[in-house]
Amino acid sequence: MQLDLNLLTALDALLEEGSVAGAAARLHVTAPAMSRSLGRIRKVTGDEILVRTGRSMVPTPRALAMRAQVHTLVQQAHRVLSAQQELDLAALDRVFTVRWHDALTAACGTALTTAVHQRAPGVRLRLAAEPGADDAELRRGEVDLESGTGPSVFSDVRHRLVGSDRLVVAVRPGHPLAAGTLGPERYAAAEHVTVSRRGSLRDPLDDALTTHGLARRVVAAGPTAAFALRLVLDTDLVVTVPDAVTRAERDRLGLVALPPPLPLPEVPLYLLWHQRHDNDLAHAWLRDLAAETVGRLFAPTAAPPIPSDPTEG
Repeated sequence: MQLDLNLLTALDALLEEGSVAGAAARLHVTAPAMSRSLGRIRKVTGDEILVRTGRSMVPTPRALAMRAQVHTLVQQAHRVLSAQQELDLAALDRVFTVRWHDALTAACGTALTTAVHQRAPGVRLRLAAEPGADDAELRRGEVDLESGTGPSVFSDVRHRLVGSDRLVVAVRPGHPLAAGTLGPERYAAAEHVTVSRRGSLRDPLDDALTTHGLARRVVAAGPTAAFALRLVLDTDLVVTVPDAVTRAERDRLGLVALPPPLPLPEVPLYLLWHQRHDNDLAHAWLRDLAAETVGRLFAPTAAPPIPSDPTEG
């Protein structure tokens, strides 16, 4: 059977956009032409690829399984056939899915989106909610770049350390803990809220307190740092959060940040991506820009210049 390799490009667009109209717009063809391509793809693969559910279309299990491979093949073909060995940002037409922790998105999402749009106006970003604690979406090609507090357990997922954060204790203005020294006993005696997508009422802080013979009472678990900080503002609850990535939101709410009452390790921040993107110039540009944007959170505040001695010179 003679295969039309143009169908790979069409299939990649269909799987990326999830609709005939979206794929047609992306490849600058008419919707009927893309619909015919989908029909040919279905005939060649023996699979429906996209099936209608209500008003939208969803990929079949086989389409999901082949999505990453198809995208890799299309990108490789573009690199092989292109004489352009340098990245042309002005002409770049890509959709990137970035999945970051909610606090990191709140702290850096606007800056990253603005920088991408200014430098590569044809690039679109999907800033996706962070659903879980595995890298399956990276490996399937559903996510291009994500954040984490450590390297992946999978050898085919790359990582880059972009900073290291410290934990602080956030309370409302006038909170009793804000007066005097915050020791482990006072900290443990307060009522706490944790930040957990899964609703966990316990985190590594509890293990640290246990070594001191202490236990705290966690009365709530919030799904995002923004929720927990807002709850702290309106109550006497206490939340312990990474400093740099929540600083802007804490300042906006007027919360007080206190040093933790016992030594705690810093929290590393990594960017992660699949190895298929190692030699992808556009992806390398995105992750460099993301690392630069996130890195500003951890840059030390510049010291004021030392006044020159008027007697010198």
